[in-house]
Amino acid sequence: MTHILITRPEGKGAALAQQLEQAGYQASLFPVLKISYLTPSSTELSPLINADKIIFISQDAVTALAQLKPTINTKAQFYAVGQQTADTIYALFGVRAAVPKLHDSEGLLALNSLAEVDGSNIVLVKGQAGRPDIAKTLKARGAFLNNCVVYKREPISAEKTNWTDHWQSLKVQGIVITSNAAVDAIFNNLTEQQLQWLQQCRFYVASERIAAYLQQQQVSSANIHIAAGASDTAMFSCIKQQGSKMSEQSKPVTADNTPTTKAAASAQKKEAAKAHSKPHNDKQKISKLAVLALIISLIVACGVGYEFYQKLNAGKAQNVAVNELKEENALLSQELQALKSAQSNLQQALFNSEQKVAAALNESAESNQQQLKAALQQAQQQGASLNPQEVTSLQRMAEFKLWAEKDYQGASAVLKRLDALLSEHPGTVAVRQAITQDIQTLDSLKPIPTEAIYLKLNSVLSNIDNLAFNAVNIPQEAAEIEKNALSEDVSDWQQNLSNSWNKLVDSFITIRQHEGVAIEPLLTDQERHLINQRIKLNVTQAQDALMSKQASIYFSAISEAKRLVNEYFKQDDEATKVVINALTSLEKEPLNFNPEVNLQSTQQVKEWAQ
Repeated sequence: MTHILITRPEGKGAALAQQLEQAGYQASLFPVLKISYLTPSSTELSPLINADKIIFISQDAVTALAQLKPTINTKAQFYAVGQQTADTIYALFGVRAAVPKLHDSEGLLALNSLAEVDGSNIVLVKGQAGRPDIAKTLKARGAFLNNCVVYKREPISAEKTNWTDHWQSLKVQGIVITSNAAVDAIFNNLTEQQLQWLQQCRFYVASERIAAYLQQQQVSSANIHIAAGASDTAMFSCIKQQGSKMSEQSKPVTADNTPTTKAAASAQKKEAAKAHSKPHNDKQKISKLAVLALIISLIVACGVGYEFYQKLNAGKAQNVAVNELKEENALLSQELQALKSAQSNLQQALFNSEQKVAAALNESAESNQQQLKAALQQAQQQGASLNPQEVTSLQRMAEFKLWAEKDYQGASAVLKRLDALLSEHPGTVAVRQAITQDIQTLDSLKPIPTEAIYLKLNSVLSNIDNLAFNAVNIPQEAAEIEKNALSEDVSDWQQNLSNSWNKLVDSFITIRQHEGVAIEPLLTDQERHLINQRIKLNVTQAQDALMSKQASIYFSAISEAKRLVNEYFKQDDEATKVVINALTSLEKEPLNFNPEVNLQSTQQVKEWAQ
């Protein structure tokens, strides 16, 4: 019975030992390493929060990290070196991890999703003093790598010389190794004799990397068998496969393939022929013909016997092959059954996990509903604790500012204070919506620039005395031609006589001719003073109406003052133009002293306070 030694850490080789014993092997558990979990600082664990990719080197890395209960980004891409590590990730974190075909570092780095990681935040969850290949490769690919060391492997404190001697006494033939640390723990500080004994043992390792490391210990490659991973199933398959090959090599050689057997059979034929051909002269004489016939018969009998012997041996060989095939089929059936059982267990575990998740979600939903209900009750209590009298008082103050004082900005300020008070208490959404609408309405009302209008009126008032009245165009007397002038020439006596007569007649009747328009009645200084006073009175009346917020009186006074200026003063005069422009601008002022404003919040506050 082949004796297999399992050196995996404590608690990890029992399943493999059970499989081997069921298959007819002798299995012994002998851990050479112990796993110690570490406690990284919060700084070392912080990269897990914003990690894009998280890589777990082993099951121990997953278990050690889960015990720390760190804040981890479960939306990140998880990676596992082997399937068992991936199963542990799903069991502890509820996340499916990517697994390479080759369960080692090289297989992990060959994944397409890790080929281009430029700028990615990657966290490598590993043990102390592990291989740096993954970290170096990912850094070379441009990733931001953070190492999270959560455990360490340590050799079990014992005399190594006792290990090998004990194993030799147990007649161990095969040793299972799953890490380089286990190789170091076994081969360090050995005697020459112990090393020679170890080198002739068969080693079942989890990867080519461990195989190469064993070869550095002068172990022949023929004695090193590489499994498809570190899992129990992979190790068992590797051991079984190598055991079958060794059985085939150790089969006995059949007679039909052995030359010595054929020679022995030929010698027996010759001896038998000689024995039958001896003469028995003492008893009777046998003719040569009878002897020849006997020899031929013997030869034929030997041939038939030899043929029968060959067929017999061939039948035995076939039976042996059939038996071996049956054994292999039985083993394959056992493996298939084990796989089916594992699949069933996995499905059951998956189903149980889904049920747990569903139960957890239901429990979380119920808890959230209870918390929400409690929060609503608390909010209602807080809302009920609000003093309705304070709310009503602020609302009435806003109404007073609006209707009594016509202070729209003041009313808006009071409503804003009321909204701020209600914002601290839930259950007042409808009231706050009405208040917000009222604030918008009040803010849209532009205040009347009373002071500016008053100053404009005062400016017009001061310019009235500078206005130029319309002047009367007094026509100039037409230049009269002296037609009756006397000539000094004596010969013009007749003309002179006529002129003298005409001059005498003109002294009794005078006709004067004027050029221009008809003459309007002239204003006296007193009338001009009265006109200026009327204009000033209208401007002053407009000021009083402005201050008393009487828009109709204001516009009537402005219109009358403008009419008087247009009627009695020069329109082309610059001072007149300034006054008329000012009065026209004042006429266009939108004096809406009493806009219609209805506060919607009044009714809402009343309903809330009831």
